[in-house]
Amino acid sequence: MQTRTGKGHGKMKKLIFILLFAPLLAFASDAGIHLDKAPDRSGNLPALQNGAKVFVNYCMGCHGASFMRYNRLQELGLSDEQIKNNLIFSEAKVGDLMSIAMRPAEGKLWFGATPPDLTLVARARASENGTGADWLYTYLRGFYRDETRPTGWNNVAFDNVGMPHALWELQGQQVMGEDHKLVLAVPGTLQPEEYDALVADLVGFLQYMSEPVARTRQNVGIGVLLGLAVLFVFAYLLKREYWKDVH
Repeated sequence: MQTRTGKGHGKMKKLIFILLFAPLLAFASDAGIHLDKAPDRSGNLPALQNGAKVFVNYCMGCHGASFMRYNRLQELGLSDEQIKNNLIFSEAKVGDLMSIAMRPAEGKLWFGATPPDLTLVARARASENGTGADWLYTYLRGFYRDETRPTGWNNVAFDNVGMPHALWELQGQQVMGEDHKLVLAVPGTLQPEEYDALVADLVGFLQYMSEPVARTRQNVGIGVLLGLAVLFVFAYLLKREYWKDVH
């Protein structure tokens, strides 16, 4: 029987693998792909809350976020009651990890590959020609119909992708035109600009989830630089006072 300590070591090894090797794989697979610039949703709490809602409704059927706890969403302005009533559709508690019931072996059997955990996907997908947010924004808007694929879908950012288009009802069905540009053949329930905004919210949440303390880190960094600037002024004045009589 696997102990809790053993499970913890297994998750830690998985986390280290994602941080060290996934970016290298992304570099190899994203070379030469044009990435659209993702709108910045950092600090936009309503957008991030909507992104969390989209994530749990459309992504968590197959993808977990097993390094993130539901109660961390309090940082997005949500109460425990709001999280419990609107974002948890299982027996999980607010303090639990955002994991899923599907076993990796089942995912590999159904999709040909185990659906990856998405906690750190925004960091793992950073490439030499764009950020992880740019890649995700392009990917989630880049599905098109391809009857040669087992799922009937392909993607401009991830050729021969095994994942079906989970948001197709919202976006509609795109096809690849003769000029190698995507054309919306069957409209979805959202207008294209509405779908782009929804994807931007989702990508913003994935980016937040990959580094929840990013804004805190940036603010602390700015504070440190300002403190050093003030200290430099006093250090310079002290230096002038100390050396003024030295010839």
